[in-house]
Amino acid sequence: MKKVDSQAADDGMRPEYDFTGAVRGKYYERFRQGSNVILLDPDVSAAFPTSASVNQALRTLMPSRKGGRMMRRPSSPQRRPNKRMPLTKSAKGKRRGPRS
Repeated sequence: MKKVDSQAADDGMRPEYDFTGAVRGKYYERFRQGSNVILLDPDVSAAFPTSASVNQALRTLMPSRKGGRMMRRPSSPQRRPNKRMPLTKSAKGKRRGPRS
């Protein structure tokens, strides 16, 4: 049985790897900032084959910077208010029923 060199078995590096010109931590800051990877569905990626076409389409959907405000959709009259309106004394009495 042949003995395995302990150093070669520990680090898993092949002898042909050469890191003489390597710089440690060269891309560390860029990695820490994170990435902005967005996954598109297949049908969307078929419609927009390049990142430039995706950017152009998204810019058309962005509000213009000149106006400063985004256009809001008018509220529907059928929508309920967010907060309960305060009841008047007469409405409170009707809701509770007669007092004894």
